[in-house]
Amino acid sequence: MTSASQVIHVVDDDASFRTAVGRLLQASGYQVALYESGEQFLKNPPAMGPGCILLDVSMSGLSGLQLQDHLAKLGGMLPIVFLTGHGDIPTSVKAIKAGAEDFLSKPATKATLLGAVERALGRYHEMHQRHERLGALRALVDSFTRRESEVFALVVRGKLNKQIAFELGTSERTVKAHRHNIMQKLKVHSLAEAVSIAERLGIVKEAGSSDGE
Repeated sequence: MTSASQVIHVVDDDASFRTAVGRLLQASGYQVALYESGEQFLKNPPAMGPGCILLDVSMSGLSGLQLQDHLAKLGGMLPIVFLTGHGDIPTSVKAIKAGAEDFLSKPATKATLLGAVERALGRYHEMHQRHERLGALRALVDSFTRRESEVFALVVRGKLNKQIAFELGTSERTVKAHRHNIMQKLKVHSLAEAVSIAERLGIVKEAGSSDGE
């Protein structure tokens, strides 16, 4: 993916700094979107696509940390690099713990800034790929019939076939047939793989190891 297809969103209430950073990024081949406040960013949310946010900490209106918290609640995927002239250790620790990719002091050198941007973009692509994989797995699980969903939920919790049959009021043979269909739809060959999918989708936190065969 080229730099030109990735958008760097600069949120800073210092107009001169905002403009200077924008020019530097554009000269480095990136698309740039500039915002004078957190409120303006929220009013003009970026379109879906690769990018990251360069965010000031201390701004009039929403602070950088408040915007970070708001975006987290919205499920935003754009990594955040904080750029500030008013940073301190407690603030930087709070930002990083809340998921910020980096915390830089103004003025950052070109190499430092571009390095942070590259790492943030790399993080975006990692999260995007993970999101797509989870979406694909969710689609497979959503293809289950109602009964297959019930069997799957019990299988990945370590229930034996006879236990599942008793709980659902059916026969072990029918449970085995559903299990076979489930494995085919998930495109897996072992219970461990099915359990892994269930855990990744949050269907179970911890599953038993018995396969009931």
